[in-house]
Amino acid sequence: MGLPVQDNQMSIGDTLGLGFMTFAFFLGAGNLIFPPFAGMLAGDNMPLAMLGFLITAVGLPLVGLIAVAKAQGKVMAMLPVFAATALAIAIYMIIGPAFAAPRTGLVAYEIGAKPFIDNTSTTMLLGSLELNLSQLIYTLCFFTITMLLALFPGKLLDSVGKVLTPILLLLLVGLAASVLFLPASDVGQAVGDYQQHPLTKGILEGYNTMDTLASLMFGMLIIDILRKKGIEQPSAQTKYLIRAAFIAAAGLAFVYVSLFFLGATAGDIAAGAKNGGEILTNYVTHEFGSLGSVLLSSVVTLACLTTAVGLVSACSEFFNELLPKLSYRFLVVLLSVICAVVANVGLTQLIAISIPVLMTIYPVAIALVAVTFLTDYFANPQFAHRVTLSVALFFGIFDGLKVAASSLIGADGQGINALAQGFIDLVNGMAPALSMLPLYDEGMAWLLPTLIAIVLCLVFGRGRSKTLTAA
Repeated sequence: MGLPVQDNQMSIGDTLGLGFMTFAFFLGAGNLIFPPFAGMLAGDNMPLAMLGFLITAVGLPLVGLIAVAKAQGKVMAMLPVFAATALAIAIYMIIGPAFAAPRTGLVAYEIGAKPFIDNTSTTMLLGSLELNLSQLIYTLCFFTITMLLALFPGKLLDSVGKVLTPILLLLLVGLAASVLFLPASDVGQAVGDYQQHPLTKGILEGYNTMDTLASLMFGMLIIDILRKKGIEQPSAQTKYLIRAAFIAAAGLAFVYVSLFFLGATAGDIAAGAKNGGEILTNYVTHEFGSLGSVLLSSVVTLACLTTAVGLVSACSEFFNELLPKLSYRFLVVLLSVICAVVANVGLTQLIAISIPVLMTIYPVAIALVAVTFLTDYFANPQFAHRVTLSVALFFGIFDGLKVAASSLIGADGQGINALAQGFIDLVNGMAPALSMLPLYDEGMAWLLPTLIAIVLCLVFGRGRSKTLTAA
């Protein structure tokens, strides 16, 4: 992407280009599949659920990018080296081979291939595992192409991205217009947790996009791009990154609001859907026919492919820098194979597995963004960063364990049930003490203790010399 600059200045067109590029970074598989499903479940409580979702899926990534700009890309500088490395590894694993990258292949399969396959129920046995044959073949092909493009990127990927993003935007604008003027049904009733706690449920659902985690990495990437384009002055880098962040946030908010309305008004179209990908496909087929389905499948497949290549490449570069003995090409092949294996868990199952992990790591990411903004107000910034993130992680682990325990209920197999029950009993044994915390039942027990830690760090040591603290 060409961004000609002079004297640390960029034109309006170049700034818009940077903003759309940032938007394209975030617009991946999860952004398309979670809002329709959440909208369907939220029903008449959609406004509060959507507000919660926008807080974590738009507001936090926006704030994350601004925090990276403020810290000049060094958001983890106050942490011990081992802690910063461990957090970076965790984030790269989550947005890479563990969850986000395999999810791109599964969303491409659900939206880009499954609607055109006559029989998607054929399975095959691999040892004790039962695998969906069409999904297995598709994901193997998908990640083979991902591997080849990541090994030999050239200019093909950039060209596809430049053409793809405008087409995808046009498609989403058309989709938004049809949702507003041609709703498939009236808004239904809220179900599940959306009946009692729509706001907090929406907030937690926004975790699934993983965009707050990604913003910490994308912010550093954008700063590096600006440096390569001649923007050397830190204040100028901060200014343009913040502008790009607001453009990307506006685009994401438009997409999410449209897809929430789509899910809430899908009616019978969404009957039996297990994820948002099925709702989106059914809606487009219903409203636009086979041509709309072909267009949607083509654009989403390419979007998922470019996202997968970007994630595999970024993770390979990170681990190559961390472990220089492992070459970039070896890591690309290894990570692509891992992604193909993980993808065959299935989309619905992969989402379920990822939730406890996200419930644990997201509080740490949010706390990191918060303390980055407050660094100048702490008497001892290093101590404040370490204490606050430790508290967020400690209580985030309990939120994650609680979700993991509930997901094990009803697992098949006597041995698994016994293990699950023991784990559930362990978590329930800790519940009486933790249940006194506000928002524990809603899965946000970490929030109040983390806020208290931040306030204490702001108050403690106020008035001490900043020079002494720095020393």
